[in-house]
Amino acid sequence: MSVHTRNSFPFQNNWRLRPLVIALSLAFFSSAISSALAEEVEFNLDNMDISDRENIDMSQFSRAGYMMPGQYDMAIKINDNESPTEEVTFLPSEHDENETVACLTPKMMAGFGLKKSWLDKVTYWNNEKCARLDIMPGIILRPDLASSTLYMSVPQAYIEYQTANWDPPSRWDEGIAGFIADYNTNFNYSSPAQGSESSELSGNGVVGVNAGPWRMRAFWNGTHYTANNTKTSTFNWNQYQAFRAIKPWGAKLIIGQNDLASDVFENARYVGASLISDDSQLPPNLRGYAPEVRGVAKTNAKVTISHAGRVLYESQVAPGPFIIQDLSDSITGTLDVKVEEQDGSIQTFQVETASVPYLSRPGQVRFKAAVGQTTDDRFHLQNERLMAGEFSWGISNGWSLLGGGLSSGKYHAASLGAGRDLLSFGALALTATQSYAKLPNNQTRSGGSYSLSYSKRFENYDTQVTFAGYRFTEKSYLSLNQYLEASRKHLVIRNNAANKQTYTVSLNKQFRTLGVSAFLNYNYQTYWNRQATSRWNMSFARYFDVGNFKNVSFNLSAYRAQNSGIQDDGVFLSLNVPFGTSSGLNINAQNSDAGQINSLSWYNRMDERNSYRLGANVDRQQRSAYSGYYTHTGDNTLTNYSASYKPGQYRSAALSMQGGLTATAHGAALHRTIIPGGTRLMLDTEGISDVPIKSSGAATHSNKFGKAVLADVSSYIRNQAHLDINQLNDDIEAESPVLQLTLTEGAIGYRRFRLIKGQKLMAVIRLSDGSYPPFGASVLSKGRETGIVDEMGSVWLSGVNPEMLMDVRWNGNIQCQITFPKVLPIDESGETNLLLPCTEKE
Repeated sequence: MSVHTRNSFPFQNNWRLRPLVIALSLAFFSSAISSALAEEVEFNLDNMDISDRENIDMSQFSRAGYMMPGQYDMAIKINDNESPTEEVTFLPSEHDENETVACLTPKMMAGFGLKKSWLDKVTYWNNEKCARLDIMPGIILRPDLASSTLYMSVPQAYIEYQTANWDPPSRWDEGIAGFIADYNTNFNYSSPAQGSESSELSGNGVVGVNAGPWRMRAFWNGTHYTANNTKTSTFNWNQYQAFRAIKPWGAKLIIGQNDLASDVFENARYVGASLISDDSQLPPNLRGYAPEVRGVAKTNAKVTISHAGRVLYESQVAPGPFIIQDLSDSITGTLDVKVEEQDGSIQTFQVETASVPYLSRPGQVRFKAAVGQTTDDRFHLQNERLMAGEFSWGISNGWSLLGGGLSSGKYHAASLGAGRDLLSFGALALTATQSYAKLPNNQTRSGGSYSLSYSKRFENYDTQVTFAGYRFTEKSYLSLNQYLEASRKHLVIRNNAANKQTYTVSLNKQFRTLGVSAFLNYNYQTYWNRQATSRWNMSFARYFDVGNFKNVSFNLSAYRAQNSGIQDDGVFLSLNVPFGTSSGLNINAQNSDAGQINSLSWYNRMDERNSYRLGANVDRQQRSAYSGYYTHTGDNTLTNYSASYKPGQYRSAALSMQGGLTATAHGAALHRTIIPGGTRLMLDTEGISDVPIKSSGAATHSNKFGKAVLADVSSYIRNQAHLDINQLNDDIEAESPVLQLTLTEGAIGYRRFRLIKGQKLMAVIRLSDGSYPPFGASVLSKGRETGIVDEMGSVWLSGVNPEMLMDVRWNGNIQCQITFPKVLPIDESGETNLLLPCTEKE
């Protein structure tokens, strides 16, 4: 007996393996001919070098594509797109009992992405359980028992529209029931030279339950602050809601506490229900833009992004420019950004979320409708009912009609506009909104607001105007929030401090001949009775080679912010010199109203899980400071550590951890995450621990129960997860190392890798009467074929473990069972076979 890894197979024993190779060749030949013809095959045994020609079982090779009647767990692969593993029943054909066919149930057929017009024509047999596919000529089914896969070749004419990474709604997976608990925590410690030390623990997260297509979510945040022997704590559950996808309408239904998130009116909060067209359900080329936040951190800093008081994003960043691109494209309105530096200083600014003009394709209607009761920012109910609706109707090729209405108590607003696809000149939309409100003391206010938005990509100039917008608001115009505040506090509005004019521009430009990319964002806001606010930031980046140094980069970032008459300017210069592919040197210079800092840092990506940055800087007063930043991407958490020290000034440290728990009927696992509450995929490795799995980024490993969760997977986009074969242990084999699926928003997907773990060895199987199983008999482990018997009972087996049982099958039935000893012999020479008696199965 001998145990072999895949790199040490004993080819030197050719005399022993020759019959086995013949049997494996027959299996391969059978698979090959099954895809070409479905005829019975007769083998000339005289050409085979087998001593006992009477003791041969060719039943599984004699008919192309033949499967023994029964039920099989099989992955279904349609034109290279994989569907979930199903229990597929093979039955004798209704036309020929000597042939078997796969029974495709109505549920399976509905998930194959077939056009409804063809799906409606399909008839069923076997008590309406099995589809007849003859209505669609050209569909070919090919079962492969070795890989437990049913291959389906389907002509494109029968399939709904799909792209390389987008599936039609019929193939979207709603996931399984389960519980989630995600968190994002930050701990900051500061000890100034003058003053007392302080610490703050802050966090936010989501707790939720999935049931069928429904997702229930509860959002929380909290802080615990300690300074001067004083402790203060806050904790809030700040939003509860349930939502689900309405796939036939391309829409999303939300019930509970929600933001109006209007494309026509200003944002407001309410408790109730809404039904909205969901752009994320569209193919990627038809979707809008996700918001992006850019800024510059002077030191190790904590960045917090919130919307209407709810924290959307919170994380640590290293010194220098940062870009936050992990926000949902469903967010509209104004984002509040707070940058807390480790030297104690704080930056705050706002970012207007850009959106493309609210246009629709010809015949398409996009809509948003909401009904409920208004609330304040903390979702405390107010005595005002809310009804709102808006639409964008593609009335012709290029033109869209826009409009909507909003009513709450004694406040009413209506909006009407038009949009035009200007083809090579971009897209343009113009809207006018009129409000009417009756305030306390019978004061009446009526006014208008007018907006113009434009988006265009100039292909010939490598320029993209992501968004350009202008809005003018009359002094007498009231938003819903202004009306609610006045009603709640019984105010009489005489001097309206509301918005007057808003300008927003976001521009990208590529200078390909120079190797330069440029970005510009500009926001300017005027008010009726106070000073204007503005912020612009721009960046230039260039990559080039210098001698042996490749991909050297130069970055220039600058910003100006004005608020309440106070101006803050900043410029940041950075030169990055890579040393190899994973480390490099950063030289930075930063100048702002807060002072000047020149810094030098070294970064190193040790592996796909760990990286660090060490830096030193000096300010205008020649005072030095030192900092360190370390990131670890673990299976259970994403962790950032940072520390700063400035002699005679301060010392500080910070820690952030992002992770979660996902629990289902199949099991539970801790996992890392970035955006709490998002879509995720639970992967089952059949009880095998420490199996490396990759999707994007660093691999994650299955826990001791054989479960792993990939969080932050995309919704309505085809996701792929695969085993990291290079890191897989030699005693593990996978039938299919790659899985694909498309999940709806917030789903907990579930897939199982079909794995076999154990030794590989040569054995001899002997029956109770001293004879051997026939040549071609199959050895099965949990229903999976792990070996084919050659002459004299010899068989090469994989997935062997002590005391395990395997079945031996021939003539279509399980005939006997083999049991392995407690201690498996090890013989690297390959000279010895393990003798295994085969007894009747109890």
